[in-house]
Amino acid sequence: MSQKIRIKLKSYDYNLVDKSAEKIVKTVKSTGAIINGPIPLPTNKRIYTVLRSPHVNKKAREQFELSSYKRLLDIYSSSSKTIDALMKLELPSGVEVEIKV
Repeated sequence: MSQKIRIKLKSYDYNLVDKSAEKIVKTVKSTGAIINGPIPLPTNKRIYTVLRSPHVNKKAREQFELSSYKRLLDIYSSSSKTIDALMKLELPSGVEVEIKV
């Protein structure tokens, strides 16, 4: 079973993504597979500008920013033991995990 498994993590919280990636790296290394990463992908920032007062003060505005952080992990030479360990792994709720085989 020498296929590549690609795991993509995405979250709005920087610490959650890093801790989740660290947890995955630990479990994969304990099973003896080779892991490449975590590779930080570019941060996606969405900025919203809102008028404070709808009629009078056009220049008074507020800006809000929503950042999403992403990490990429590649697992090589994985065994069934590695896949079982990844299935049993519990990650925090707030981290989106996408797995491609």
